[in-house]
Amino acid sequence: MSKLWGGRFEGGVDALVERLGESVSFDARLAPWDIRGSLAHARMLGDCGIITRKDAQAIQRGLKDVLKDIEAGKLAWDQKLEDVHTNIESALVARIGDAGKRLHTGRSRNDQIATDVRLWARDQVDTILQLLKALQLRLLDAAEAHLDVILPGFTHLQHAQPVLLAHHLHAYVEMFRRDHERFTQLRGRINVMPLGSAAMAGTPYPINREQVAKELGFEAISANSMDAVSDRDHLIEFCANASICMMHLSRMCEELILWSSPEFGYIEIGEAFTTGSSIMPQKRNPDVAELVRGKTGRVYGSLTSLLTLLKGLPLTYNRDLQEDKEPVFDTSDTLQLSLEVFARMIPSIAFHRDAMAEAARAGFMEATDLADYLVTKGVPFREAHGVSGRAVLYCSKQGKTLPELTLDELRVFSPKFEADVHKVLDAKAIVSRRDNPGATAPRRVKAALKLARKRISK
Repeated sequence: MSKLWGGRFEGGVDALVERLGESVSFDARLAPWDIRGSLAHARMLGDCGIITRKDAQAIQRGLKDVLKDIEAGKLAWDQKLEDVHTNIESALVARIGDAGKRLHTGRSRNDQIATDVRLWARDQVDTILQLLKALQLRLLDAAEAHLDVILPGFTHLQHAQPVLLAHHLHAYVEMFRRDHERFTQLRGRINVMPLGSAAMAGTPYPINREQVAKELGFEAISANSMDAVSDRDHLIEFCANASICMMHLSRMCEELILWSSPEFGYIEIGEAFTTGSSIMPQKRNPDVAELVRGKTGRVYGSLTSLLTLLKGLPLTYNRDLQEDKEPVFDTSDTLQLSLEVFARMIPSIAFHRDAMAEAARAGFMEATDLADYLVTKGVPFREAHGVSGRAVLYCSKQGKTLPELTLDELRVFSPKFEADVHKVLDAKAIVSRRDNPGATAPRRVKAALKLARKRISK
């Protein structure tokens, strides 16, 4: 137990308890945000006459000097002082004397850490929002460079219908746009200041919470002191949003891994984002995609950890809450690294147009359009569906594709087929006919990409 807080106790703390209870080994990373909050708090204490302006100014100068020491790697973090707050305050007192002991007036470590984490989380969200924009832009670049490329679209991992590669890539842009929206909304819920709630009931000192909130850039102050010191909803939501975003990355990883295999041969990922084998010289492994896919489970674990941590805690602060930081820190680090490496990897990918075009000619993906053709000739769709299915069965037995069937062969299945039927079985024609908002027709995809780029630029 830190000597700063040990007035109630006569004896020392067991060494194992010190190891169990220390958090400075991981919460030291909060130092810049802790000092930022303390600077605003000290200024307010002086302005409100709770401490003298002279002491307030000494505290501010001392904190800035402590921060310089931290940034220069000169501050030795002492695990016996438990946490980042106590280490900083101890360094401050050592530097400026008794004035430093007045910094903690009108606050508790409970509202202090809640404020630190919100300041930290807000900055992490701002970084993540920029990374999401950067990734979307790289995907849009790739999509716009391949507007004429057709490949199979899949359902159940079976050839379904031909689509534009640009349309496929735009699907991920939309996923990451929703991630951007979620983090943007979360930022508003993070940006509420708990400082001034003290331990859990508020403080008797005539503090000015609004002044501190304004200086720290908070949009609001917490409405209930008990909730403020024990609320970690924003951290759970942070991990939930990160989990969804990592899920989107993982889905794309899976496709990149499949597409880079010889069985697909759709892409080749740049050498800087692949590795070789220790024994098989021919290998070019998509390790980046595999690692990001693997790290997704790690982020899911952090979310589960926080939900489990909070589910049984009574109001207000409980020491269990010390366990909230490591999962959130790891989640933020993992998500940011994954987004950054993905944005760099996308431009390195070579898309093999010919392999995609060849694949688009396989799998009878014209079958739906063959049925739709009969609908235009007055055949009910359910009946047309059956005719097309029988034609596919015939082709599979004869080793043919649907476009290879002659008009006479098609008329065996329905007399409604006419000479213009082969025009509807071309992949480009199939794609172009999907000409409604959100569909894969080239002009619709171009419009969607343009709108997506416009949204990102706002």
